[in-house]
Amino acid sequence: MKSTHITGKNFYNVKKALRTHMDTSANLMTDEHKKFCNIGKQFASHQTINHGAKEYARGDVCTNTVEGVFSIFKRGMTGVYQHCQSKHLHRYLSDFDFRYNNRIALGVNDKQRADAILAGVVGKRLTYQAVN
Repeated sequence: MKSTHITGKNFYNVKKALRTHMDTSANLMTDEHKKFCNIGKQFASHQTINHGAKEYARGDVCTNTVEGVFSIFKRGMTGVYQHCQSKHLHRYLSDFDFRYNNRIALGVNDKQRADAILAGVVGKRLTYQAVN
């Protein structure tokens, strides 16, 4: 899982993020929104799920994983953190990405997860002044 904060309300920023963070050999799976059609041509394949017709999966094609990840993020932001300034959103996204990518379902136990966290802070000092 790799999340990114996309600013603005136009679709150009979504396309830019897809180009930046996804390999063109990937199989893109989206909902039926027409704006995904052109960007989908740049990937190995582009499969869509028609939520409007109450379709949520078709064989291996689904958007359930990304919807589940986003649901976990939304619940965490409203239930745990409750407030986040836009300038810090990338940090919250990184936290959720780390926890999702290092979970029990992937065979990562608590000790391994703690070791990975501690390995990531070696040689770093974070002060609030450095964050601005």
